[in-house]
Amino acid sequence: MPCRSRNCWGEDICRKGEFIITPAFAGMTNLYKVAMTLIADLYFSFRSPYSYLAIGRYRAMAEEYDLEIALKPVYPLAIRQPDFFERNHPNWLRYTLLDVIRVAQFENIPFGPPRPDPIVQDMATREIADDQPYIRRISRLGQAAARRGKGLAFAHEAGQLIWGGVEGWNEGDYLAGAAERAGLDMTELDAEVVARPDDLDAEIAANQQALEDAGHWGVPTLVFDGEPFFGQDRIEMARWRMEQKGLAKR
Repeated sequence: MPCRSRNCWGEDICRKGEFIITPAFAGMTNLYKVAMTLIADLYFSFRSPYSYLAIGRYRAMAEEYDLEIALKPVYPLAIRQPDFFERNHPNWLRYTLLDVIRVAQFENIPFGPPRPDPIVQDMATREIADDQPYIRRISRLGQAAARRGKGLAFAHEAGQLIWGGVEGWNEGDYLAGAAERAGLDMTELDAEVVARPDDLDAEIAANQQALEDAGHWGVPTLVFDGEPFFGQDRIEMARWRMEQKGLAKR
């Protein structure tokens, strides 16, 4: 009887699911597993120091393993919930600053306060300004990069400027250099940001909804096979889960 598999490769080799079966081995237990590229989504904010502390390690993982990680930029809580900082415990900011510096030192990741902060905010009152030119532009650039399959690389390169202590990261050729290192054309990205801001914002909003649908709300969150891994301290656990699903080195 002829093979009815939709994945059939012909008379001599037949692919069913993730296995190759040849006539010589049909009915035997020796099956040859086909290497498969694993897919994951990384929900990321350019204003999140923890996102920055995770992005380089996820990029390295994608380069070392047969793994594709799609960047899913979201706007930070300061945009989505402007009263978030006012409602938080008074110790929240102090502890967060202590912790991100500690994590950066532990992981040997260059770290410095953003200059300027991607969010325009009065740090004394924690009030968020209505006009947010920095985070709007960089998030839209990130989504434009993601459209081209280069979001992970661009977010890492731009993140090193924002959180790596570069003063005036939003000025001059800094972001153009980040785009070039990620294999992108900054002129093309900027033109898209100017021409299609609403479309990019709609995609960013869809990313946020997808994150919530996956079972979380914060960043950085990697979603693999429907399972969310929240935080820069879940990277090794995410790798462990992927290894269970066949993660292999390139």
